[in-house]
Amino acid sequence: MTAHRPFNFSAGPATLPEPVLRQVAAEMLDWGGSGMSVMEMSHRGKEFISIAEAAERDLRELLSVPPHFRVLFMQGGGLGENAIVPMNLSRGGKVDVVVTGSWSRKSAAEARRYADVHVAAEGNGREIPRDWRLRDDAAYVHVCTNETIDGVEFHDLPLVDNGVPLVIDCSSHMLSRPIDWSRVGLAFGGAQKNIGPAGLTLVFVREDLLGHAMSICPSAFNYETVAAAQSMYNTPPTFAIYVAGLVFQWAKAFEYAGKQGLAAIEQRNIDKAALLYQALDGASLYENRVQANCRSRMNVPFYLKDERLNDAFLTEAKAAGLLQLKGHKTVGGMRASIYNAMPLEGVQALVAFLKDFEARHG
Repeated sequence: MTAHRPFNFSAGPATLPEPVLRQVAAEMLDWGGSGMSVMEMSHRGKEFISIAEAAERDLRELLSVPPHFRVLFMQGGGLGENAIVPMNLSRGGKVDVVVTGSWSRKSAAEARRYADVHVAAEGNGREIPRDWRLRDDAAYVHVCTNETIDGVEFHDLPLVDNGVPLVIDCSSHMLSRPIDWSRVGLAFGGAQKNIGPAGLTLVFVREDLLGHAMSICPSAFNYETVAAAQSMYNTPPTFAIYVAGLVFQWAKAFEYAGKQGLAAIEQRNIDKAALLYQALDGASLYENRVQANCRSRMNVPFYLKDERLNDAFLTEAKAAGLLQLKGHKTVGGMRASIYNAMPLEGVQALVAFLKDFEARHG
């Protein structure tokens, strides 16, 4: 593989579109004739304000965000939001959490520091559990709609019909498909999967949920305060916002299978995932353990049935230009994260390697 960069299957920070990286490099010393790098700009100066406004405008367009949702550019990542959300929404009361894997389990544990947490349903990391036991007096219901470690994804958002707001952690599939905002009270996610470099956290919060923060909530994490200041209450992650804005421009212009924008991105993601799962299911050396109806399009964990071959697999994959395929330390095995910026050619190269490795070692 000498004609292109290696294919990076990291779960995050993850691969970025090459045109975006090239534009960042070209503008590194001088953005738009300003004589400054974006990293050197005041977050309150007209240059950066124009960057931030364009980024929010393009993001709203891509995801069809309704006007009664505020878009916040924050910091702290998904783990930070596990505390920030209950500090803003729980009012010290009750929170229901549906546990579908590693990240929702972390969310439940963190929220217990601020609220009465009830695990409404719990799966085994391979499926979406049924028979949710929701409380009508909960402040909100928390769901991780794509489990990055376990590879479990809600392909349709759950309908919470008791009037309790639904909070979704969509870190690892944000911008990979549309969001049904009619079912959501708040959505959050770290940017370092599909959107940009680590450091930026995106929060979409319905306006009626503002203004309920606990007294212990830091001002910089109070959604009402951040919204009132248009995400400029403190210095935001300016460079990460700039890169995210370039990714949004790339996404709007993206074309695939006769489609453009988010529809094109979603279709390519469907095709990439189908190709990889078909290869895994058709092999005798590998297995994916997630139920077929909730397999993630973004994060594909798999295991070699003979684990003695793990080291050889990773060594040979790296030599073939296929990087970061080692699974999360808590579950082992392998994991291929095939986010928006991963081209179809990258998945095709991985599938070819899977078949070749099995032919030689199976």
